[in-house]
Amino acid sequence: MSKVENISFAENFPISFKELEKEAEKVMGAGGFGYVQSGAGGEETLKKNIESFAKYSIVPRMLRDVSVPDTSVNLFGKTYPYPVFLAPIGMQRLEHSEGELASARAAASFGIPFIQSTVSSYSIEEIADATGTSPKWFQLYWSNYEDAAFSMVRRAEASGYEAIVLTVDTVMMGWREADLRNNFSPLKLGYGKANYESDPVFMATLHDGDVVQGILDNIHHPTLSWEHIARLREKTSLPILLKGILHPEDARLAVEKGIDGIIVSNHGGRQLDGVIAAIDALGPIVKEVKGRIPVLFDSGIRRGSDVVKALALGADAVCLGRPYVYGLAIGGQAGVENVLANFIEETKVSLSLAGVGSLKELAGLQLIR
Repeated sequence: MSKVENISFAENFPISFKELEKEAEKVMGAGGFGYVQSGAGGEETLKKNIESFAKYSIVPRMLRDVSVPDTSVNLFGKTYPYPVFLAPIGMQRLEHSEGELASARAAASFGIPFIQSTVSSYSIEEIADATGTSPKWFQLYWSNYEDAAFSMVRRAEASGYEAIVLTVDTVMMGWREADLRNNFSPLKLGYGKANYESDPVFMATLHDGDVVQGILDNIHHPTLSWEHIARLREKTSLPILLKGILHPEDARLAVEKGIDGIIVSNHGGRQLDGVIAAIDALGPIVKEVKGRIPVLFDSGIRRGSDVVKALALGADAVCLGRPYVYGLAIGGQAGVENVLANFIEETKVSLSLAGVGSLKELAGLQLIR
């Protein structure tokens, strides 16, 4: 894409989330769009995730020097320039032929972590080869054959990934009516098998060579417990974060059991419908953790002011989901970069207008309900 074309692309690129979603629907098939856009059940939680942000109002401070904003964040001994990371979303070839390769390159261009899903369309090694030493974390879906899970963790560590994000709210698939209506399963279509096909430990478990069925047999784990997580702790020196924590008691247990971080999330409203909005769960969890480990946030982030509210409630960083995937569908890597550029700039503007020149000052930013 030439420089002139880049300028034209950026000028005509959708800005708001609603515009992104509308344009993405035009280029995605009904099955793929329904898979990304929809939530579980009656979508009560999907709606609450977004609407609950409006319950929190920022009380800005004035006459503060915000001329040189510092948006950097330090996690696990690493410093990242912005507190906006790319959430783990699987099967991104649904949106674009380059899928996770494009998204990872976009994250690398901003120096922020790309959190790669277990069910990616490209393998750990392919992402690492495409992005070099840029920050990357690996999201792990536990396997019923746990040696396969440990194998993927070893591969991520060998490829230079900086953390393991274990998703704990997917012991089985949520009730997703859009997918049922569309008779759509990206796993059955083979979109998320790259990490499995390239894993010798997993492949050795197959009796008939059916990779997709092997994934389906392994990816749901209703017996997952703290004992499994303790065994994972023994297998890697990388920081381990638990994604899907909503209850303060689970946060307390995570700290006690030596977990390195938490991601407050309800899976973007895609798992159990009717649960607490993620933003409403954040404050009580931060209070319980008391700064002993980092607390990250996802589910419902749609604009820069949402980022500010989550950070003011105690999140150390936020993970962006659907918005960047829509950007991927619209324009590949350049589309993701445009989404990130807009989010980061809006976050900077929102912080400055709230009187916050550095993320270190967020503890003094007041929110009211």
